[in-house]
Amino acid sequence: MSTAPGAPSGRPPTPDVSVVVAVHNTMPYLTRCLSSLVEQTIGQRRMEVIVVDDGSTDGGAEEIERFAALHPGLFTTLRQANSGGPAAPSNRGLERARGRYVFFLGADDHLSPEALERMVTMADNCRSDVLLCKMVPIGERTVPTGVFSRTAPAIRLVGDGLPWALSNTKLFRRSLIEEHGIRYDESMPAFSDQPFVLEACVRASRISVLADKPHYFAVRRADSGNITFRTDPRVRLRCAERLFEATCRHFAPGPLRDAFHKRHFHVELFQLFGADFPALPEAARETVCTGAARLIGAHGDGVLERLDPRRRRTLELAWRGDVPALLADIAHDPLRTPPPPRVGRFPAVRRLMTAMLS
Repeated sequence: MSTAPGAPSGRPPTPDVSVVVAVHNTMPYLTRCLSSLVEQTIGQRRMEVIVVDDGSTDGGAEEIERFAALHPGLFTTLRQANSGGPAAPSNRGLERARGRYVFFLGADDHLSPEALERMVTMADNCRSDVLLCKMVPIGERTVPTGVFSRTAPAIRLVGDGLPWALSNTKLFRRSLIEEHGIRYDESMPAFSDQPFVLEACVRASRISVLADKPHYFAVRRADSGNITFRTDPRVRLRCAERLFEATCRHFAPGPLRDAFHKRHFHVELFQLFGADFPALPEAARETVCTGAARLIGAHGDGVLERLDPRRRRTLELAWRGDVPALLADIAHDPLRTPPPPRVGRFPAVRRLMTAMLS
């Protein structure tokens, strides 16, 4: 582990915002990500960047150190063995954060120059505990749209599109996070940001949206190397189970819980039956199908029928356990693309996957 040089004299003891970047093999996208932080109009006296390298082997560690040397006092750099997902490095970064606010930036992604300045200003003016800035996709990445239809000083948990925007790419009041001890679940290789964001939003007194123009550029890597896209469906199933557990923990049965469950059926459960599902061994297909059926049976009442016909058909087949029909359904769906590269090439991820599948 290494730490960048100390802050220059005169730097405020408490930055306005701490930016946490969890990194694992994201070159060359990492260069654009870090450059966008150096370019922030909020100024380096009002921000700090904590970059946690989760065992990169692609030259990312050297690139992080290069930025730290060029901008002493702005970057704190930490290095650890590959943990298998973004949760552990995000927690390490959060533990080091000193800012009044904390923002999590994907190492594949980048910000507009005025993003942090405008977010902090709005959060201060609106007394926001959580603030979302407008996202736009780069490549074939998908981002939520409904929640960014307008700038709003305050939005509701349900009714303004928040259930569809559960990534951690938000500004959080750090005192809220620390007061409630909110942390990422390090046993989740995928989706670990969603329980974190859900709890922060449930605890927040005010959630705001800055949507007048794009500030966050979400990148789909050319190699589909983003962690969610390369994780085994069986592991994603286990992680999806945690999402339903989190929702049930925070909401009683009713419309609020159903709204978040609809999102999980629409996105996480449906994606279990993508183009990589037929490539699984027969026993693994049965495992995924049985697990999805269990979640559908437990949480699908009043939710399943509200899905679009395509997703409802797929999940109903899973509920019935009809694997042959599922395979035919996938084969005839032109929207399900060929499977991305497997995560198994990363040893720590293999170890974590093996633990979850055992």
